[in-house]
This record gives sequence, structure tokens and C-alpha cells, in this order.
Amino acid sequence: MKLFLPKQHGAWAMLIIPFWLGVIASNFLWQHIPFFVGWLLLYLATYPMLLLFKRKKLSLYKKWTVIYLLPSFFFLLVPLFTRPSIILFGLIMIPFFCINAYFSSKNNDRALTNDLSAIIVFGIAGLASSYLGEGGISYKAWLAFFSSILFFTGSTFYVKTMIREKKSEVFKQISWGYHLLVVILWMIVGNLIFALASLPSLLRAIFFYGKPYSVKTVGILEIVNAVLFFGSMTVAMLV
Repeated sequence: MKLFLPKQHGAWAMLIIPFWLGVIASNFLWQHIPFFVGWLLLYLATYPMLLLFKRKKLSLYKKWTVIYLLPSFFFLLVPLFTRPSIILFGLIMIPFFCINAYFSSKNNDRALTNDLSAIIVFGIAGLASSYLGEGGISYKAWLAFFSSILFFTGSTFYVKTMIREKKSEVFKQISWGYHLLVVILWMIVGNLIFALASLPSLLRAIFFYGKPYSVKTVGILEIVNAVLFFGSMTVAMLV
């Protein structure tokens, strides 16, 4: 049986990076492993679940929602038993899931608001992983959260300028201005390592713009940029 997997390949980085930055910002526990497996399965379940709102192929989407959702609950019981209050992070995610469900029902999954809502959900998962390790949210955990939000928001702007909005002068200015602002922001707060971690995103937003890259090439380059970001942030968290 072929697995039913999300088509948004960039979401995999959003799934992995905020979660593990949250771990790095706190203390690693063995419970983080089943927590991540449960989070992965929950993410896989939300893909067919959101497609249900399109009211097409309902039996197929229901089947795959159940296939992923049931084992995800099993694995998520581990962090829940470890720190029962961690359920609050799941509750906070619900309004953002409702936003995603709305845009799915309108067949407008590529809307910017929909993307930003998903980015926030992935960031909240990073806070949850940090909370599991420490029983609280440290300053480093908040830095990991906001840096992830800023990075993936920038990635969203950049990808739109390379694919769907590649002829839009407005989106180009938004993308360039946003990436420059992020670097300046980290410099203002005195975090030079975070500023350096954001610099490759600024450079690729400017120098790759207008290049006739295929969707696949854009995706590969974003994976490389995400790896650079994760590596830089890991160093920053451990310093």
C-alpha cells in the first residue's frame, strides 16, 4: 500500500526544525523521541483531514486520517503522561488549524494567511518540545520559536517570488525588505549569531530572484538554506 503523503515538501523542514530547536534550547529527554514520532504522525494525519473540507474523495481521506491519527495519539500519550499540562500547547494550535481548514474548504491552500497559520503551529510545537524538557519556557526557547517563525515566513515570501508571484514587483519588495529587516532586528537586539544565521536567507532572496529555476531546484536550494539555518541556530543555542 502506497503511503498517502503531503505534497508540500517544504513543510518537512517546518516540521523538523522548530521541534528540535526547542529540544536543543532545553534538555533532551528520551520522551522527546515518541513525542516527535507522534507529532510526525499527527502532521501526516492533518493532510488528509484538511482535504476532507474540500468534500471530495471523503472515504479515501477518512481512511488515511484514521491510519495516521490513531497511532499518533498512542505516541503522544508519552509526553502527556510526562507533563500533563503540555496539552495546553495542543489546545492553542486548534484555532490555527481552523484557519487552515477554512482555506482548505475554499480551495485556497496557497493563501499567505494559511501559510503563516501553519508556520505558527509548527513554532508552537517547538515551544512544546522545550516545555517537555524543562517544565517551562526559557528565554532560549522563545528565541528558537521566534527565529523559526521569522525564518519560515521569509521562506514563504521568497518561494512566492520565485514561483507564483515571480512577476510581482510588490512581492519582490516585500521579500527583500522583510529579509533585510530580520537581519537588522537581530542586530538591534544584540544577537549577532542570529543575524548571521539570517544572512543566507537575505542573500538568496536577492541574488536568486529572477533566476529561471524550476520548482524542484527552488525546493532543493531551500533545503540547503534550512540546513544552514538549523546548523547556525544550533550553535547559537549551545553557546
